[in-house]
Amino acid sequence: MKEQVSLLIELQKLDLTIGRINLKKKELPEKITKLDEEFRNSAAEVEAEKKKVDELQKHHKEKEEKLKRGIESRRKAIDRQSDVKTNKEYQAILKEIETIENKNSEIEDEIIAALEELDKTRDQLKLKENGHATFKVQYEHNKKKMEDELGLLDAELLTCQQKGGECAKQINEPLLKRYETIKGLRNGLAVTSVWKEVCSGCHMNIPPQMYIELQKSIELISCPNCNRIIYWRDQDKNDG
Repeated sequence: MKEQVSLLIELQKLDLTIGRINLKKKELPEKITKLDEEFRNSAAEVEAEKKKVDELQKHHKEKEEKLKRGIESRRKAIDRQSDVKTNKEYQAILKEIETIENKNSEIEDEIIAALEELDKTRDQLKLKENGHATFKVQYEHNKKKMEDELGLLDAELLTCQQKGGECAKQINEPLLKRYETIKGLRNGLAVTSVWKEVCSGCHMNIPPQMYIELQKSIELISCPNCNRIIYWRDQDKNDG
């Protein structure tokens, strides 16, 4: 019976490892997908800031062109002063020049404000580009690490399945069936250790006499609380 229990313990370890591998096989692609999304979002933020810079540059250029036209209009108005024949016409041109100058002054203020906003946005773009460059290095490293790990899982899973199959062949059929039934009912944990009268599966105490019998390893014993197959483990010696 001691040999059968040892086989059950080994089979349980392999099954738990298989469970962890399958969980990783599910989680790693999800993590990679999430990482890809974060990278795309980071790149999109940089592109959005670039677009904003381009729009501000276009806006600034339009203001510069508008100011040039205003300056040209003022020059032409001044040139027309020599052609006026009446005081009324002269006063009208002076008013026109004043209006143009006021408008040009407003445009100059708008140009200064546009330049300030452009400089600020360029600074923001630089920060985002630097942040994205740093993130890209981390992204590529972490993604490769996860992809490499994912690539190794299939081989590890196959090894554990093969070992588990060989182990299961050596366990008598009724006991193996019992193991599988308990495993299905107890979240994959059918065999668990006991130390100082406490079952590590349900964390409940077992009777003292049962604990004594368990240490002898003469017969198969189940936890009276969770019904898992139990075995004694001397944790002071880090045994099994």
